[in-house]
Amino acid sequence: MRVLIQRVKSASVTIGGELRSQIGAGLLVFVGVGTDDTDEDLEYLAGKIVRLRIFDDRQGVMNLDVRQAGGQVLVVSQFTLQASTRKGNRPSYIRAAPEAVSRPMYGRFTARVAELLEQEVPTGEFGADMQVALVNDGPVTIWMDSKDKD
Repeated sequence: MRVLIQRVKSASVTIGGELRSQIGAGLLVFVGVGTDDTDEDLEYLAGKIVRLRIFDDRQGVMNLDVRQAGGQVLVVSQFTLQASTRKGNRPSYIRAAPEAVSRPMYGRFTARVAELLEQEVPTGEFGADMQVALVNDGPVTIWMDSKDKD
């Protein structure tokens, strides 16, 4: 499982011209489920995201997690995070899990993040053509892959 985390001042998802979800300050998390991902991968990344200390404390040091900073989390599915670009110029998505696997895992991932945060976690819509708007704060953008725990 791969995630791209962006610390944001605000973020929103619009589908078909209608606002689906929005948050104020917090984290925008894009999630890509791979063919060999399990609930262990989901648990690992959900915990890392909630505990990730990338918000400034009073001294201006990145020392607070999203809960301590009073932030929100918006989760958006993005199968293209599983792209392989090793050969040629057209990315291969063979590592992306099929919808029958990735849709329920995305749902479980979002539910686990909400449980750990003890707050509702807004989402995009799985498989939809979404327009995602954000104001990246910092900018702070972090890439994590559950298979790369070093």
